[in-house]
Amino acid sequence: MSDDILTLKGVHTDIAQYHILADLDLNVPRGGVTMLLGRNGVGKTTTLRTIMGLWAAKKGQITLDGTDLTALHTSDRARLGIGYVPEDMGIFTDLTVAENMILAAAGGGLDAKRMEWIFNAFPALRTFWTSEAGNLSGGQKQMLAIARAMAEERQLYLIDEPTKGLAPAIVSTMAGALRDLKKQGASILLVEQNFAVAKALGDTAAVMDDGRVIWTGEMAELANDAGLQERLMGLSMETL
Repeated sequence: MSDDILTLKGVHTDIAQYHILADLDLNVPRGGVTMLLGRNGVGKTTTLRTIMGLWAAKKGQITLDGTDLTALHTSDRARLGIGYVPEDMGIFTDLTVAENMILAAAGGGLDAKRMEWIFNAFPALRTFWTSEAGNLSGGQKQMLAIARAMAEERQLYLIDEPTKGLAPAIVSTMAGALRDLKKQGASILLVEQNFAVAKALGDTAAVMDDGRVIWTGEMAELANDAGLQERLMGLSMETL
């Protein structure tokens, strides 16, 4: 029997008059990285936002480790241990790096040992600790966004395209930090268009199309089957 930390059953999400998610079923295993893949516009970001409660599910059920989230507010879901890194990063640009991190720690303080791990993963954050986040480079802002989700140990991390638009060196740093988080036994649902990152980090994969999951399986199976990639997404992921 599989051990899933997150389950979505028959989830529908509408935005204005548009039906974005339609009867979405998704399982996220505990203690691994699940890649949420698919072409642009198929509902990946909407899925993360619906899990977080930023957009309400019109129908269906969302369960985190046995707790029904469906009717809970976003703040209640965060308190249950969901860390969320949106595509637009969601940092407070007029606050310092330190203030951003402190606000992210729901427990009211930053653990010194965990902060040392974060500083080792993202040395720039130590360098710019007292600087306003708005003065950071794009890559450094993304590091801060990831670090904020890592400020405390979470039950589940939802991360939306963390390497989008970043230079290769920053992508490598980001992937290394996520790999370390994975080694700690974290459960991660990751939207990522960079195939090298998806292949390196993913344990399982769920491919979406038209608001629903159309395939689930091992990431390695998808990575090693160009025909499957073509059938599911209409392109070879090796070209990404």
